[in-house]
Amino acid sequence: MTSRPHSHDLYTVDQVRALDRRAVEVLGILGIELMQRAAAAGFACLRRRWPSARRIGVYCGPGNNGGDGFLLAAMALDAGWQVDLYALSNEMRGDAASARQRFEQAGGELRRWNGAMAIPDVDVHVDALYGTGLTRPPEEPVAQLIAQLNASGKPLLALDVPSGLNADTGQCPGLAIEADATVTFIAAKRGLYTGRASGQVGEVELDLLDLPEMLWEGMPPDATLLQVQALPPRSRHAHKGDNGHVLAIGGDSGTAGAIRLCGEAALRAGAGLVSVATRESNLVALNSARPELMAHAVDGPQALEPLLDRADVLAVGPGLGQAAWGHALWLTALEAGKPLVLDADGLNLLAREPRRFSQVAVLTPHPGEAARLLQCTIPDIEADRFAAVRALAIQYHAVVVLKGAGSLMADPDGRLAVCPWGNPGMATGGMGDLLTGVIAALLGQGCTPWQAACLGVGLHARAGDAAAAFGERGLMASDLLLPLRRLLNGLDA
Repeated sequence: MTSRPHSHDLYTVDQVRALDRRAVEVLGILGIELMQRAAAAGFACLRRRWPSARRIGVYCGPGNNGGDGFLLAAMALDAGWQVDLYALSNEMRGDAASARQRFEQAGGELRRWNGAMAIPDVDVHVDALYGTGLTRPPEEPVAQLIAQLNASGKPLLALDVPSGLNADTGQCPGLAIEADATVTFIAAKRGLYTGRASGQVGEVELDLLDLPEMLWEGMPPDATLLQVQALPPRSRHAHKGDNGHVLAIGGDSGTAGAIRLCGEAALRAGAGLVSVATRESNLVALNSARPELMAHAVDGPQALEPLLDRADVLAVGPGLGQAAWGHALWLTALEAGKPLVLDADGLNLLAREPRRFSQVAVLTPHPGEAARLLQCTIPDIEADRFAAVRALAIQYHAVVVLKGAGSLMADPDGRLAVCPWGNPGMATGGMGDLLTGVIAALLGQGCTPWQAACLGVGLHARAGDAAAAFGERGLMASDLLLPLRRLLNGLDA
């Protein structure tokens, strides 16, 4: 995404429909003109990305998205290209019918897709089957067409939304187009950036269709995409006490690695001091591996109290466990009233003993933990990640990070942000422990909970992308630590 106006604004499907109606009814722009602009944007994207293409397959649905496809096909014919166009129906209405007429006037021939045919051998396929309105699984014969397109091995360009993808939630109720690129129109749909969408949209381009800025007045976005950020330089006379003392609590027997990753990430993210409250059996390993961590043996709440008194921020949960030891430390930490980041077993314990936070709190659940916190199922969470993260923020009165492809951040006031970075190589043990430490360190350096969550998630994901330069498979959580430090300081990772 570029830094053009609205390039980081995300809208719901209802909002986009309202913007579309406003363009026609208030600004007086004809629907066919909007369709023409969308087709031109799609054709320009196609020519830019695949400059050697001269034969395309275009697949049109009966609605306005199909109209975009008819007009793109007409432009390709005018440019001397060969076009194979298949429509789901011979019946079009309104602007889509006008677009079909324009295609036929350019010399195009429409073929009705019946499911018993094979797709043509072309340079690029263009998906104009369904727009933003589809919320059900594509039925036959469309599902069979989508399956053929995905298996073709040829590039796929989606107009506005990959067909079969829910543009509001990012989920696919059935088969969906797996695009190499998606050019979306008027406004970025929030569902293109999270959940299953990451495997369907390819690279997303936004085209505002040359609409005037007044179109968006009074229509705030539902969410925003994170932008690249770094903390400002430190004062030259700063000392360690200025940069926060993080206390990481966890590491039951056999899980020293989790609390070490959390503590080390807090150090790399700029915390002035990091203490670790853990099992005595972990001390030798922690002290020898990372002597900068101040590791303390804590056998229960009484031993934890003096460490809590000295800490500014708590990171609770990595390797904590849910047995008596972990539960006692968790309860003592929460009752201390200090700003905290809660992850892993810290969240599982919260699901068992729910509470609404009065102190600063950032919760970082993955979908399984989110399901336990909301007493529902993982499919319920993934069906609408936006609704889930907002519900968590309200229910627990905390800033919440719902992790996964396109991680989401929400606060109790309904504010919502989406992370556009990250990769499948980060689906490995320890990544969440790292994120907990990063967010805790940012809280300790004066960030608000919202700033700490957004900046922390963005840095963590971008560090993961930098670390994946050598490949996604085999990526380890500790590989993120050095690029994390560079990114935090505004350097190229």
